[in-house]
Formats: sequence, C-alpha cells, structure tokens
Amino acid sequence: MTDFISIQTQDFSVAEQLQALEEDNVSDGATVIFTGRVRDKNEGQQVHSLTLEHYPGMTEKSLAAIIAQARQRWQINRVRVIHRIGQLSIGEQIVFVGVTSPHRGDAYAANEFIMDYLKIEAPFWKKESTNDGDKWLDAKQQDNQKAQSW
Repeated sequence: MTDFISIQTQDFSVAEQLQALEEDNVSDGATVIFTGRVRDKNEGQQVHSLTLEHYPGMTEKSLAAIIAQARQRWQINRVRVIHRIGQLSIGEQIVFVGVTSPHRGDAYAANEFIMDYLKIEAPFWKKESTNDGDKWLDAKQQDNQKAQSW
C-alpha cells in the first residue's frame, strides 16, 4: 500500500501519475484514474477562471482520512491524489485521483468514493470568475446527495 497526496500550484502529468501507480506493481490488475479540469461554463454562466484556496496541513489530513475510509471499504493498494490550488484557467487540470486494486470493481468504487468525498469534505474553497463577477462556490446539493449514498 502506498499513498501519495499532493496539494500544489504546478500542473501534473497524467502519464507520469499513471506510471507511478503501475510501476513495479504486479499485484494489481486494475488501475482507475480520474482527472478534473476547469470548465468554461457553470450553472449557465461563462467562467473565466477558477481560484482554489485551502487550509495547509488540515487539507492533507482530510485527504488521508478519506483514503483511509476507502481502504476500510475496498481492497485497494496504491492511491494518488493531487489537487491544485491557485488561479487556474479554463481547461487546466484541477485534480487527479488514481487507485489500484487486484479487482476493477474495488478500484472503480474507491476512486469514485474518494472523489465524491474530496468534493464535499476536503477544506478547499473555490472562487469562480464570471461575467457577473467573482463568486465563492458551495458544494452542490447533488454532490452532498451522492456522498450520502455511500
């Protein structure tokens, strides 16, 4: 089992992250990755950029706790979570979640669980810049409902 958590301003390479999950890993038959990017529209408004802030130290602990919960539910081995902070432009990558497991069902479920809980529990604050000005975003009701289904 290997966990990697990084909160960073710099972009990341999906190929490098995938390689880190799979390198010298002959125990796991499944690797599931998710990447999220800044969209150009949200709730019908044109988005110009997204600024992400966090609480250093607390954020990493929160992500580690989310991964620990996933480990209690599913048989998973390597987990990599990268979340960017700072001002991001349209199309830029925000988040990477990668999970390996001997079985695909566990890898899919754990990856989705980690991403769902990251959206509602991790101490990130998101501010969108739109045509109508800047606005701070709350967790969407659908994200909260999805997390409650776990």
